[in-house]
Amino acid sequence: MTALPTKSQHKPAAAVAGVSAAALSDEDIPLYEARRQIYPQSVHGRFRQIKWIVLAVTLGIYYLLPFIRWDRGPDAPSQAVLIDFPNRRFYFFFLEIWPQEFYYVAGLLILAALILFLMNAVAGRVWCGYLCPQTVWTDLYMAVERMIEGDRRERMRADAAPWSMEKFAHKTLKHSVWLLIAWWTGGAWVLYFADAPTLVVQLATFQAPAVAYMSIAVLTFTTYTLAGHMREQVCTYMCPWPRIQAALTDEYALNVTYLYDRGEPRGSVKKAAVLREKGLPAGDCIDCDQCVAVCPTGVDIRKGLQLPCIQCGLCIDACNTVMQKVGRPGNLITYDSEASLEARLAGKPFVQRIVRPRTILYAGLIVLVSGLMLTALLGRATEGVAAIHDRNPLFVRLSDGALRNAYTLRLTNKKLEERSFILSIEGVPGGQLEVIGDNADGLVVGPDQTREIRVLVTTHDKLAPSASLPLTFRLRDKASGLTAAVTDHFIGP
Repeated sequence: MTALPTKSQHKPAAAVAGVSAAALSDEDIPLYEARRQIYPQSVHGRFRQIKWIVLAVTLGIYYLLPFIRWDRGPDAPSQAVLIDFPNRRFYFFFLEIWPQEFYYVAGLLILAALILFLMNAVAGRVWCGYLCPQTVWTDLYMAVERMIEGDRRERMRADAAPWSMEKFAHKTLKHSVWLLIAWWTGGAWVLYFADAPTLVVQLATFQAPAVAYMSIAVLTFTTYTLAGHMREQVCTYMCPWPRIQAALTDEYALNVTYLYDRGEPRGSVKKAAVLREKGLPAGDCIDCDQCVAVCPTGVDIRKGLQLPCIQCGLCIDACNTVMQKVGRPGNLITYDSEASLEARLAGKPFVQRIVRPRTILYAGLIVLVSGLMLTALLGRATEGVAAIHDRNPLFVRLSDGALRNAYTLRLTNKKLEERSFILSIEGVPGGQLEVIGDNADGLVVGPDQTREIRVLVTTHDKLAPSASLPLTFRLRDKASGLTAAVTDHFIGP
């Protein structure tokens, strides 16, 4: 973790060597501390187990989802989740989203933000600690690192030792596995944009589009760099969420908290026992620093809530293991709220409030947005029509005195079967409809397609003084009777 100390907090090396700090000028004191390498130690416990489960589930979904099949009928893609850019479609199991229905994607993004706000209001940065892609892939990279180079002490000893064949072999193997994971991460991403089995064969035979190889290369580089090398720097400096969530949290949110009222004053087991025998205060914390050793961002949770802390709960597992060994009660570090800690210090009873105005508001908004999206989805039309009036000229006066307007119509058929439509007009007295090159009573649109047609509307009747009438084009499915309509204007002199 890279700290950002002030000048007064930073202790110059010269002062350590015996040189008076007063003799140093401001120019001699660096403003930034160089990054120190973090060697997280392995830990076992409830929260570590939860993180392993989340890692397995999320990575399993990410890597395997493109290969799940979904039958949509003939001439339709059979991939369950597919972003089909050439045909401008997004398929998600039984859903098919068209470009003009992007509001569904916007709704999902709003829903995701609200869920994130609710998670923060209930349990702080639980997203960062368990579900964030940076956390998940970093956990995977750390697991590979431990398997190859050993745990914390072995890695620290190996890094401090001079280079040898064994050290070179371990480093080479580790980075090779990291690159392999990064490569497959990028490869899995591009599979969401084309038929996965087909693209895998094309990639293996070097027949895939160049953009696929470029995308894989970029994602391989970013995954390898962010999860393998930058790690906690991403959470501390690159990610905006720690700063945003600080403005959204309150005193009732559960966060990983060191119970300093119970842990202080710190001391060894023997020292604490002597103090207790004398009736003097003695804390449960034995200052073993295991909470710091297991932290993936190098945070000392005993200093309070800090921006680099991702609330993963690994320090809880480490502390509980130590407390069990020394015969003290567990949960010296636990998920607790600031309000609970203040009430305990004041000797007042406290009941944790998960349900409160903030969480009710977020939950209510989630229900509202979900309801609106579900209503729109259930009432979704499978046919549509859009009209564009010719702008030059706006109208034409025929030799017999009739007025004519021209339009371009786009008919939409969202079903996976061919359909025949009837086109009619409303709103123009004596209006006559003509479809250029086709019959208005039998407009055929292919399955899951749109069709553009040219339409002429003519009338011999005189227009109202406004010289503009609202005109409605109505499209009706011959088989089902379902209709769609669009309103434009019929313009005259």
